[in-house]
Amino acid sequence: MLRSTPESGPLVFVVAVLLMWPISAAMAADYEVGPEQALGSISQVPWESLMPGDRVLIHWRAAPYAEKWVICRQGTEADPIVVSGVPGPFGELPIIDGREATTRTALDFWNEGRGVIKIGGANNPPDSLPAHIVIENLDIRSGRPPYGFTDTDGHAASYQNNAASIYVEKVTDLVIRNCILRDSGNGLFIGAYDGETENILIEGNWIYDNGIEGSIYEHNTYTAAIGITYQYNRFGPLRGTAGGNNLKDRSAGLVVRWNWIERGNRQLDLVDAEDSSVLVNHPSYNETHVYGNVLIEAEGTDNSQIVHYGGDSGTTADYRKGTLYFYNNTVVSTRSGNTTLMRLSTNDETADVRNNIIYTTATGSHLAMLSSSGVMDLGHNWLTSGWVTSHSSFNGVLNDDGTNLEGSDPGFAEDFALQTESVCVDAGTTLNPAVLPDHALVRQYVLHRKSTTRPADGALDLGAFESGLIFADGFESGGVGQWSAP
Repeated sequence: MLRSTPESGPLVFVVAVLLMWPISAAMAADYEVGPEQALGSISQVPWESLMPGDRVLIHWRAAPYAEKWVICRQGTEADPIVVSGVPGPFGELPIIDGREATTRTALDFWNEGRGVIKIGGANNPPDSLPAHIVIENLDIRSGRPPYGFTDTDGHAASYQNNAASIYVEKVTDLVIRNCILRDSGNGLFIGAYDGETENILIEGNWIYDNGIEGSIYEHNTYTAAIGITYQYNRFGPLRGTAGGNNLKDRSAGLVVRWNWIERGNRQLDLVDAEDSSVLVNHPSYNETHVYGNVLIEAEGTDNSQIVHYGGDSGTTADYRKGTLYFYNNTVVSTRSGNTTLMRLSTNDETADVRNNIIYTTATGSHLAMLSSSGVMDLGHNWLTSGWVTSHSSFNGVLNDDGTNLEGSDPGFAEDFALQTESVCVDAGTTLNPAVLPDHALVRQYVLHRKSTTRPADGALDLGAFESGLIFADGFESGGVGQWSAP
């Protein structure tokens, strides 16, 4: 090793420091794909040899890229591997289309029929746990039957029903940001891989038009990991008669905050980690946070339940137990029939429900808080007058502290913001100390797929939005779910 000595002087010392300096960033490469770029196709990217700090920049073009690939390499926290779309002149995202897609022949990976883009699980590059990966600014679509593709051996192959726009077999430290995921079996599928998959951020995406018609087993997202956060996403209807859920999850340490989630069999289906004892025994498995979301149940939706929390495998010992912290959400149902806020799978599941607006266009007797079991602590919410505990036989516990407001109109402005004269303004209570400081209400959703600081103007308003200051801070009106008071 070079050392600085009186004889060698300071120059040798500087050289020594430079030799020891991390060189990953200096060695990183940009692979530019698209019209008038160095690479004309995605298959020319050396996916099997990407290094920390490398960026794959896919430029928009009028024709979709009918190509698919696997990412099975490792970045670092300081130098992640980034796959980024470069938008077109009007903000159009580059389209990655699974229909008749081809695959780089230098790659060799299994489960090609499970996704348009796959992360983890390959022979070439050699199998490893992918780490520090960012995928952003891409419109990824059409991984489902009856569509087909050409595999790494050049053979024609078909997608499976549970294929996804992005299929994650295993990864640690993954960010999926500002993408459109649509027209696939699952928009996004993430597997726990017995606890190796962890630290996932799903942020600012538009996820809709997924599922298999006539099937309840495919969803807009279907995920299982240790530590996964959904924020600023827009979830829309599934395909046609597809019976799946908007957001189905089997994770430990799940956070769903500041999203717009509309339609689906259920908006949230938060059930047990049926195939991972590592997740079931993880300290964060029994604590789930859902706050600041807009959850919309539309007429014609098959299932009347907004949220399911607990499990569905039948192995009740593995159910989530613990507490679902459900606060400052705006829940709107336009069903003419019954609506049930929550199904808690057993009496070992508890929900702390506070500071929400839970509104139905049907009369209040059509609104129930619970299905048949579970423990709910209910306080400081706005509820449609005449609500009931359950629409069926009930063996759980509802702890109503008497602080809920009731009425026929919560005082919505456009897009479920509050009118300044709404009774929901300043009607909130303090948050459960267990959610602080990590899950304070510091942000709120902006239509669509954006966020802004939630104004701190004293007492909390009920629901997903603070009143008065939203429109002055970039809040856009209109779009899906635009509200007109009845």
